Amino acid sequence: MHNSFLICVIVLLMSVFMASISQVILKKSTFKHYDSVIREYINLPVILAYSIFLIATTMTVFAYSAIPLSLGIALDTTSYLYITFFGVVIFKEKLTKQKVFSLALIILGILIYALV
Repeated sequence: MHNSFLICVIVLLMSVFMASISQVILKKSTFKHYDSVIREYINLPVILAYSIFLIATTMTVFAYSAIPLSLGIALDTTSYLYITFFGVVIFKEKLTKQKVFSLALIILGILIYALV
């Protein structure tokens, strides 16, 4: 049972990371100009992003079969770390003191949960 728990934790973390990648792909696709409204929604990056998101959602459902909801919610907050990292690296967004403080609180919350 312990191995399935650990596997589900890893699967959940992977699904959160994949969902973050999906969000990055969707955001990048908004910077492109398309000839029609339909092409804005039916194009390779958007279809790829939603496909990744569908897989990530399926992985999340599987992961919740062996981990408590409270742990899943705590692990799901790692998405803020991924999104902030991608925002700074890919989109050249500024990493403000407020963002750093917020991320520190998220990490602290995860650590407190893990220790309790």
